[in-house]
Amino acid sequence: MSKAKKLLKWSLIAVTVSLILLAGFGWWFMGLLPPSNPSAENIKAVLPSSLVYLNEKPSPTRGKILAVVTSTDSIGSSGKRTGYELTELAQGYSVFVANGFEVDIASPKGGEPPLVLDEEDMGVYDYAFLNDPIAQSKLKETILMDQVRIEDYEAIYLVGGKGAMFDFPDHPSMQLSIRALHERGKVIGAVCHGPAALVNVKLADGTPFLKDRKVCSFTNKEELFLIQDARELFPFLLQDKLAESGASFSEGPMYLENVVIDGTLVTGQNPWSTWTTAEAMVRQLGFEPKKREKSAAENTVSILNAYEKDGYAKAKLLIEGMNQGEKQEIDRNLMAMHALVAAMQWEISRGVELIGLLRYAASFVEKSQ
Repeated sequence: MSKAKKLLKWSLIAVTVSLILLAGFGWWFMGLLPPSNPSAENIKAVLPSSLVYLNEKPSPTRGKILAVVTSTDSIGSSGKRTGYELTELAQGYSVFVANGFEVDIASPKGGEPPLVLDEEDMGVYDYAFLNDPIAQSKLKETILMDQVRIEDYEAIYLVGGKGAMFDFPDHPSMQLSIRALHERGKVIGAVCHGPAALVNVKLADGTPFLKDRKVCSFTNKEELFLIQDARELFPFLLQDKLAESGASFSEGPMYLENVVIDGTLVTGQNPWSTWTTAEAMVRQLGFEPKKREKSAAENTVSILNAYEKDGYAKAKLLIEGMNQGEKQEIDRNLMAMHALVAAMQWEISRGVELIGLLRYAASFVEKSQ
């Protein structure tokens, strides 16, 4: 046999073995994930009246909060659909209502805004929001931002969604509203792409509102990982623009909770920061937020944040603690996603450790069966 044929033979053997090993790993990895749960369909019909958290609320109302969503339905000239992120509106709305605030919803164009809905990310409160006739009537006819009486509100909550990158930054009424709230010492909150509304706000003396303010938002890394040509599609990358506007940007780990509080300004990095952003706003308004049972996604984000900050051993201890006494749910699909993100970035050791945490979380389920 010639050397060329021998090389070809061993190359084919190596490729075949690699494919077999890869298939075996894929089969093992999928075994760490939870099976589909038919009963999960039941939460789609949940009503706000069935959720204790939403009904045992302070009375009378503690004032009004204005939530603002984008009116933009496409990403520039790309034709890619966008809008406001449902979970970011629904979760913020839930926190505010549960804590005794009335919530109005506004948008740059008024009327019904475009929606981005990803069922894989939705939980019981997101569906309760969709099934809430009061909330939905407000969404069908959002207030035109130009017609908002900002003096009626204790806070503004700037909801994310990639559309906000296009119609938030240069909207005159939004800029004036943010400035007016700041001058009255009221709370300004924004999550994910919502901080785009802050980048061009000027104070009465012309000073940028963001000068020397600590903030966060969807990061460059998060944006470019999902949309490689984001620099061409968007007017700017939000992290860069916030820094250019004088802000001190606080970057957290990718796709994990990160909330920054600077006086009455509260910003959250991404959708996984929404609950904490809204609850931080309630605190800045002078009230302690009601206790709330955390979702499986929130518990998982806590584990992953512990891993990022304190290492593998600390994250394992947290998983163990969540599986003792009153067990707390863990979203293994979300944990697997982070492991795959690490692998796609060629962070092999990190990916291996995250798979180890996933395996450890799955082991408690196996023991209980």
